[in-house]
Amino acid sequence: MKNKALFLALVSVFTFSMTVNADNFPADSLHRGVTAHRGNSIKYTENTLQAFQSGIDLGVDWVELDIYKTKDNEIVVLHDPTTKRVGDIDLAIANSTYEQLKKVDIATDFRTRNGKTLAECPAEHMPLLEDAVKLIMKQKQTHLSIQPKADCVAEAIEIVRKLKAENMVGFNDGSLKYMSDVKRIAPKIPVFWDRLPTTNVEEDIKIAKEKGFETLVIHYKGITEETVQKVKSAGLHIGTWTVNDRETLEKLLKVGVERIYTDDPALLISIKNSLTK
Repeated sequence: MKNKALFLALVSVFTFSMTVNADNFPADSLHRGVTAHRGNSIKYTENTLQAFQSGIDLGVDWVELDIYKTKDNEIVVLHDPTTKRVGDIDLAIANSTYEQLKKVDIATDFRTRNGKTLAECPAEHMPLLEDAVKLIMKQKQTHLSIQPKADCVAEAIEIVRKLKAENMVGFNDGSLKYMSDVKRIAPKIPVFWDRLPTTNVEEDIKIAKEKGFETLVIHYKGITEETVQKVKSAGLHIGTWTVNDRETLEKLLKVGVERIYTDDPALLISIKNSLTK
């Protein structure tokens, strides 16, 4: 009877383990590489919920976005410290409340560059990080990569934890301080450390391993086959940013780059599919 009880207990544990794993991502999913840079930003206004949803619909592995903190301590999604480049009003995020920032049509630049009318490209307003995380949490395929462009890592992680999204997010940036903050506050959240093409890869590897970073993301002009092998041999993953042309994407995939940031994720997906046939 004791043996039977033990057997039943083991079966129960195994069944529970399988159930949990079925609800989580595969073990290697954090390092799969199609990363929609600011969402599907070739087709929709960057850093908007529409661009993020489009990336999800395409089946990307990651949607990447940028964050800042407003005057009233809200964490908002935008690439620049001001709305000047993308919007119809020029406001500095750090000096503006979220209510003020919501009045900016951040689709203005995209509409103008692409020769679209207001009917074809309606006004878009700056989302909160919380909005983007909630969108990601509606599905189980696409992760969210958060790039803090200001000192707001703790606030961002607080939002992630409140929404129980730790296993759905990662952080990327070139700031050693910000990425170290991520590992100090939430060691299990993966970090993708952005590096310039002229970076000292050996030194980066040493720092990344000391800090517990999972991935080096080196600008594509600094990627060589030797660099890729060096990073992988150190037990780290390799990524690159930001590539939109077919020839370069194909070269990067062939030398073994795992994580690629692109404004045109549909192109990258099609190339990956053609190379695996």
